[in-house]
Order: sequence, then structure tokens, then C-alpha cells
Amino acid sequence: METTCMIVDDEPLALEILETYLEKIPEIQLLATFSNGIEALHFLKKHQVDLLLLDIEMPELTGIQLMKVLSEPPKVIFTTAYHQYAIKSYELEAVDYLLKPVEFSRFLQAIEKAQKQIALERPNAISQTSPEATYFFIKTEHRIQRIEKSDILYIEGMKNYLRIVTKNNKFMSILSFRKIQLLLSEDNFIRVHKSFLVAINRIDCIERGRIIIGERRIPIGETYKNQVQQRINDLYL
Repeated sequence: METTCMIVDDEPLALEILETYLEKIPEIQLLATFSNGIEALHFLKKHQVDLLLLDIEMPELTGIQLMKVLSEPPKVIFTTAYHQYAIKSYELEAVDYLLKPVEFSRFLQAIEKAQKQIALERPNAISQTSPEATYFFIKTEHRIQRIEKSDILYIEGMKNYLRIVTKNNKFMSILSFRKIQLLLSEDNFIRVHKSFLVAINRIDCIERGRIIIGERRIPIGETYKNQVQQRINDLYL
């Protein structure tokens, strides 16, 4: 299956080089190129893109700012002339960080890494189970694992992985929150933080802006506070 891609870079020469590189990789479909983050943002709101080749220092909206604005960004490979953003890029869970001028061999390495992650997150990488089903399957490192939804305590985002914590086990898988939320009923699970999705019936208590599940204290993110409060209010006696 093709990987859809988009380039955002305000340097014409850099755009041309990246386009030339992508032409050598037939399984990559280049959907669009943009010279600024504002236009790219409008495009991403209307189109599904698997991979974003993203410059960092751009006028109006930087690459890092663009990443932060998107609630469910595509996989991102940063392409920049500045090394000082490397740590920040990994905090944002970027697939890779390429310094200009980018050599084709290094570019190809980053693309292959991104393709592996994208392939594991596609629907055929997990079961086609509906939200009403009681279980689903995920690919872990060495096997395909069945997980009972009723066993899940919470799900934690960890860079390029999700850690699914059940009452008896912990499972690591390359999935996005968006993909796994499609499998889970909104009646039983709620996003409480950028990095946490919790089972409502597993919450022991809420205190001081944190959710307690067993011995784990899970923070409630600022942007999720109203949503969490409303859901809990609906459950009051």
C-alpha cells in the first residue's frame, strides 16, 4: 500500500531536492508541497496524510508549532539546517530528524523507518473489531496479542508506542491513540491527557487534578479538564 506524503519547507531548493528523492521511492505518493505552515495546516485539516516532511524554521508558523497545533499529526520527519531542535523533535515523537543538506541514503533510512511505523498503525495491523466487540488484537514485538477491553485499566502514550495496561499485564505496540480509540467505546473510555486514555469503570478516585487507578496517579491535562469533569458529573448519584 502506498504511503501518502506532504512536504513543508520555505526553501525552494530544499523542496526540489526532497521531491527528487521521493520520485526514487515508488511506494511514496506525494500529495502536496507547501512553503509555509499556515497553508499546510489548512490542507491537513481536510486531507489524510501518512507522512509529513517538515522544516522547522519558517515564518508565521514553525514546524514545531504546526506539530503542536495538530491534535493527531501524521508521522513526521523533520528536515532542518539547525541541530539545536533535535531533542525537541523527539519530545514531539518525530520519526526522525534530518540535517540539511540531506544525503539520499540517510533520507531513505528515515523513510523506511516511517513506513514501518505507518504499516503497523494501519487498520490491517490490528483486528477489524467493532467498538461493540469485547476484545481486539494488536501487534506486539513478537506476536499478535488478543486484549479483552474489560481488562484494560489505562493506555499510556510513550513516544512512538502505546503501553496498554491491563489488570494482569502490560503490552507495548506501535499504535496511535486515534487508531485505538476507534476500537474502544466512548461510553467506557475517556482521554484525560495527551498521553493517557483511561477506563472510566477502573477509576478509584479523582483528587487534586489526578486520576487514581490502583497505585497509579494519572494527571488530567489542562485541555481535558472540562471533558473529564462533565463525564464524572454525569455519573454522580
